[in-house]
Amino acid sequence: MAEMEGLEFGKSDFVLLDEVTMEHFMENLKMRFEKGRIYTYIGDVVVSVNPYKQMDIYGKDAINLYRGRELYENPPHLYAISDAAYKAMKRRARDTCIVISGESGAGKTEASKYIMHYIAAITNPSQREDVESVKNVLLKSNCVLEAFGNAKTNRNDNSSRFGKYMDINFNFNGDPMGGHINNYLLEKSRVVHQQEGERNFHSFYQFLRGAANETIASFHLQSDPGFYAYTKEGAAATTCNNDHSSHKAVLDALEVIGFSKEEINTIYQILASILHLGGIEFWSDGENVEISDLKIVEYVSELTNTDAESVAKSLLYRTVATGGGEVIEKGHTEEEACFGRDAFTKALYERLFGWIVGRINNVIEVKDYNPVLHGKNTVIGVLDIYGFEIFDNNSFEQFCINYCNEKLQQLFIELILQQEQDEYNREGIQWQHIDYFDNQIIVDLVEQQHKGIISILDEACLTVGKVTDTVCLDSMDIKMAQHPHYTSRQLIPGDKTMDFQKHFRIRHYAGDVTYSVEGFLDKNRDQLFQDFKRLMYNSSNPVMKEMWPDGQLGITEVTKRPLTAATLFKNSIVALVEKLACKPLFAEPIAHGASHASVNVFRSHIT
Repeated sequence: MAEMEGLEFGKSDFVLLDEVTMEHFMENLKMRFEKGRIYTYIGDVVVSVNPYKQMDIYGKDAINLYRGRELYENPPHLYAISDAAYKAMKRRARDTCIVISGESGAGKTEASKYIMHYIAAITNPSQREDVESVKNVLLKSNCVLEAFGNAKTNRNDNSSRFGKYMDINFNFNGDPMGGHINNYLLEKSRVVHQQEGERNFHSFYQFLRGAANETIASFHLQSDPGFYAYTKEGAAATTCNNDHSSHKAVLDALEVIGFSKEEINTIYQILASILHLGGIEFWSDGENVEISDLKIVEYVSELTNTDAESVAKSLLYRTVATGGGEVIEKGHTEEEACFGRDAFTKALYERLFGWIVGRINNVIEVKDYNPVLHGKNTVIGVLDIYGFEIFDNNSFEQFCINYCNEKLQQLFIELILQQEQDEYNREGIQWQHIDYFDNQIIVDLVEQQHKGIISILDEACLTVGKVTDTVCLDSMDIKMAQHPHYTSRQLIPGDKTMDFQKHFRIRHYAGDVTYSVEGFLDKNRDQLFQDFKRLMYNSSNPVMKEMWPDGQLGITEVTKRPLTAATLFKNSIVALVEKLACKPLFAEPIAHGASHASVNVFRSHIT
């Protein structure tokens, strides 16, 4: 057990508590936190409380203290878990994994960076240039992904609005030789709308406030984010981030990773295009819909290297093929034109982010590795994924994020609690059985085929005719009426914390969350007219063209209906959980709050 600290700091391992109750647990956690001890073990689990300030417990001296040491030789620390993962991978030549999770604002992103820096610091003692290059790219990728995937929320100045799983590949010497990044569910709705007091993605503010004046002018922009529809909400939001210096750091990181000047310029051309698209407004004379300011269309055309007339046409019309093969143009209503504009801007950003991740992977992925010549290639996986979220207004994104956390909690139950108890039974160890909540019932509520909420959403999206969010909610109320973890105002008319025909509530393992169904179906359909795809595929900019391969399809070509956003996300999370379940070392949170601070828990487990 961890005994390196005096009792004035409380128990450094919760296993040592005389009485294991929630009251004693929180009392010990609070005592340690108030005395500057933010890490506490639970056996071979480490709980981390976010101090929301810089602490002098990291850096070279701390790294040397934990390098090569066993888990309990030093006071609890994130470095101890990182070192345990690395030693298990190197000694046994088996893949390991560290899962970082916790509620929104718990400090997951910072924790992942400390883990990456620790692994980089303890590897490649011979200072081989090729290995140092790989480490540098892996570390710099964090800077880029934070800029384009993180944003200020009301809970967190640097909230990850996407999930990230990174595999770091090691050679037989234990030196990093490459990696691969998988990203999950970018919150692209943030591009066009943010809640009060929140910001769009960092990248927009960093670009506007950090780019040279001549660059801003060449993109027909102003440096004030308050001037643009998509960034004005967050323009005055206070944040600890320095957008000007962050922009310079991102540019440096892009160059280190290997992005060309043309690629970097294309990235910011797309950001500028999105900002201009947000300023496009429509008006109608009762019959036809027109664009208020065609000058903005010319800017978008110039920045996307497309034809101005084609840009305007894509915004005002939808080209469809009839059953007989005839091609017709159907004019939009004002509402449809606004929807199409916002869908286009969200898709532009999502495709850009996906391309950036793919471009980084092209650099860091291991190529031409021969295990016979070079020895076995092993992996440490680091999962930094969005934490459980409960906001004032919870929408489709929070529904998906919290479902993801339910899946990870289920994996924790299966790999840790259940396996431990089964092992005790096999070895004939006398012990008192511990009852724990199995959240399979909540996972099924969301994902069960033909019965779960995702299936109900998908069915509504596939139904011909006008199916509204409220109609979908009615269907959920009928099918889920008897479910112990689902309710709505229709099912409990006396509960005035919910509104009729708007809210439903799920009793998650981490707490009750009330969701607003408004916008669920549109976000699940994730519809983007083919006209926009063809527009971008025909761009004379080869990088932009590369982002839109599906634009090459002809108007009359029959394509399968794409999977919905919820189903795509469910499939990706199921695949992620299967990948994590195969890793011998596992780390996972079991707590989500401590008075005014947030809690992360990392568990190191050898299967």
